[in-house]
Amino acid sequence: MGLLPEEWQAVRLSLSVAFRSVAFGLPPAVLAAWLLARGRFPGRALLDALVHLPLVMPPVVVGWLLLVTFGLRGPVGSLLNEWFGIRLVFTTAGASLATAVMSFPLIVRAVRLSLDAVDPGLEAAARTLGAGPLDRFVTVTLPLIAPGILSGAITAFAAGLGEFGAVITFASNIPGETQTLPLAIYAATQTPGGEAVAARLAAVSLALAVAGLLLADLAGRRLSLALGRAPR
Repeated sequence: MGLLPEEWQAVRLSLSVAFRSVAFGLPPAVLAAWLLARGRFPGRALLDALVHLPLVMPPVVVGWLLLVTFGLRGPVGSLLNEWFGIRLVFTTAGASLATAVMSFPLIVRAVRLSLDAVDPGLEAAARTLGAGPLDRFVTVTLPLIAPGILSGAITAFAAGLGEFGAVITFASNIPGETQTLPLAIYAATQTPGGEAVAARLAAVSLALAVAGLLLADLAGRRLSLALGRAPR
């Protein structure tokens, strides 16, 4: 199955956007999961709802909210542009941001499930030995939730490869800049005689999605075994 240069460009851009979205979203997702799993504070339910909003909202609405917030006239986008010369709207970085927002809940849920499975007695034992909160997290909690973090990151990466609504709304469909695989497939379906192009790109998208899901499961199992835990 040979792809044309512009089709390979869409594949490479999709991989780049998905990777950057995970890199951007992973640290705050781990923090959010920890707050939701271990925190007891006013507004916890509201934070939980906000974190999971992208799962239930139409992606186009998420893209529109990003456009309103990070656009050149938005409250955040205007400041970024004026103070630092950073423009997110209609750029590859903007596509990565939109993808990160949509895949953020997937990482949070995976990490939170791993946190819920951690035996509190292990952390309590570390505390009695004099370990502080940061030491306990780095030396006890983090290694135990590593399979969840890895699985969540890979799943979010695979999901990011297929993000469409938020990306096209916030970053548009610019070949070579923001035209990822789903957008390239959409453009091909709108072009007379583009059925063959759409079929090739759809096959690549399907293969990448299946590979990502299989890799997430395999990585989680391997890491669980390496930590001496029975894989679920």
